[in-house]
Amino acid sequence: MSHILLVIVCCLLSPLLSAKTVLVVGDSLSAAYNMPVENGWVALLDKRLNQTTGSHDVINASISGDTTSGGLSRLPQALASNQPDIVILALGANDGLRALSLSTLKQNLTEMIELSKAQGSKVLLAGMLLPPNYGPYYTNQFKAVYEELATSHDLPLIPFLLKNIGGVETLIQKDGLHPNAQAQPLILDNVWPYLEPLLKG
Repeated sequence: MSHILLVIVCCLLSPLLSAKTVLVVGDSLSAAYNMPVENGWVALLDKRLNQTTGSHDVINASISGDTTSGGLSRLPQALASNQPDIVILALGANDGLRALSLSTLKQNLTEMIELSKAQGSKVLLAGMLLPPNYGPYYTNQFKAVYEELATSHDLPLIPFLLKNIGGVETLIQKDGLHPNAQAQPLILDNVWPYLEPLLKG
């Protein structure tokens, strides 16, 4: 009887404990910009996963200042080297802040999604929003890129990586753009509800 119970418990826990490799491809918002790496939300994710399961690897391939073009050029090697089960794509903020072509933004993200899926990875897309001074047309079209990609590729979408952070002075560094160390747990809280189902799958 005890053996049967043990088997049942193991079966119930297996979706939670199965080893996963998570690859984060982002920019300064995910690269712990201007703070110790261990304070960034990706490091906090790694810590949370190891505390709860001890069976996950989190690889941070984020580079400050990167655009979707840079991310696309780096992604094939990152996929080949790490063979991730899950890819978090958190790029596009710098494309938007530089007012780069939205068609290029969409095409780059599309190729990154397709490359990740072809490797067998699940993809979590992190949406971005732009400040209102970029004008309603560009900001709305920018936001729509992420929504359209999530729909067309059947992906989970974090609506806004910096939800409840952007525009809050106490959570932003002196440059007025980058989240500070106090904001990092909140970024993880924005990511977690969309990532957790993929970790169990």
